[in-house]
This record gives sequence, C-alpha cells and structure tokens, in this order.
Amino acid sequence: MNGKAPAWRPRRPVQPGTGPDIFVVGGKRAATEAIRAGRARRLLVVAGARESEGLRSLMDAARRAGVAPESVSRQEIESLGVIDHQGVVTFVAPPKELDDRRFATTEFEEDALVVVLDGVVDPQNFGACARSAEAAGAAMLVTRKRRAAPMSAGAVRASAGGLLHVPVARVANLSRAVEHLKEKGFFVVGLDHHAPATIHEAPAPPRPLAVVVGGEEAGISRLVLEGCDQLVSIPLSGRTASLNASAALAVGLFGFALRPR
Repeated sequence: MNGKAPAWRPRRPVQPGTGPDIFVVGGKRAATEAIRAGRARRLLVVAGARESEGLRSLMDAARRAGVAPESVSRQEIESLGVIDHQGVVTFVAPPKELDDRRFATTEFEEDALVVVLDGVVDPQNFGACARSAEAAGAAMLVTRKRRAAPMSAGAVRASAGGLLHVPVARVANLSRAVEHLKEKGFFVVGLDHHAPATIHEAPAPPRPLAVVVGGEEAGISRLVLEGCDQLVSIPLSGRTASLNASAALAVGLFGFALRPR
C-alpha cells in the first residue's frame, strides 16, 4: 500500500458483532461507504490483501476518517459467516430509522425527491432500491413498518453502502404517508405497468416529487395507487412481463423523474 494508508491497529479478537444494532458487512465498496458515512466501528482486512483500486479507495477513506484497519487472517474473516467479503469486513452501526412522528415533522427542500417503497420485502431489492435512490439524490426513502424488508447487513451490502447515506422513514400507514407528502406540496408518481402513459410519453414531473414503486408480487397497493397524482408505465420490448422493484425504480428515476423540466 502507499505511505498514506493508516498503520495497522493492534488486533482484538474477532467477534460476530459488538451489539444487537451492529451489522457485519463484507465488501470493499460497502466498507468504504460505511466509513464515509461515519458508520464504521471496526474495519478488518485480510493480511497481505492484493492491492487494487478498490482497496486503495478504502484505505484513503479510512485514513481521512481516522479508522485504523485491523489485519486478520482469511479464516478469521470467514468465521464471521460473511459471503463474498472480498477480503474486507466492516462492523457497521446503521443510522436510526425515522418513525411516523419524525417523518411527519421533516422539512424538505422545494425541489426534493422522495422514494416510496410499497411492500418491497426482499432485502436485496430493498438495498438495490436504496442504492438507486441515493444515486438519484433522494432526500428520503419511505417504507412500511410491516411486510417490508428490514434494515440488515444484506440490504446494506446490496446498496453498496448507499443505505447508510439516505434517511429511511418506516411508517405504519403508507397511504397516509403519501397524503402527508401531497399536503407538503409533493407531486406523487406511481410506477404501474397498467398505466396508459409510459415514462417516454408523460411530461417531466414537477418538484418536489415522490416516486412510488410496488412490491415484487402485488405491485402498488390499491389505496396508495389511488393516492398517486399520476401513474406511468415502463415500456418493455422483450418477453419479460415486468421488471423487479429495484430495476423498475432505477428506470423510473433516471428515465423519468430526473428528466429536465
């Protein structure tokens, strides 16, 4: 490594975690974003790891944040049960999610973008949705308390650490949350494959904007669907009947929500 990398810290015994709210997440990208977000509590790196651009970026982020990596054996990392760790494991303290009260009192910028997930239960989909939302500059991710994927190590890894940067509000009543956003001036667009207008045909939406995507099986629930100001579909040319939630959201955000107005 270059001379700017932090010195190895004396190693403590590797434990599965340090508390009920600590996630053990593998991978260089997720580790780098955990450090940048100020959520990394420990950083473990396999001794003698091959130098790469990803590892250099991780070490640079660790140096700037004052996080000293701990050199461990590959067997010690694999004993934590982390899949596809790339020789790097981070102990992450995830940000506290917003409850109904904090969601209701949040003030948004006049051009804010909010993503609403209605029944996304798969952690990989949840994390991928968060990654797209963060990349699109979303101010918040809103999801259900029940029948929704929880914040988890798998979701953080699937988000490439993006889930550590975007605030997550978990509400009891999603249709009421959509109405609350409308009261705050948000224009609410639902991604629905039955909608007559496609993202190419509908005009660019105004801001502030909330984009709603439904779950993997049922799509957007009836009450939330009825609360949308506009429904748009994603045109598909192949034989696949639909996209999964995270793919649909990415297309909806970058192919429609971020179009110049």
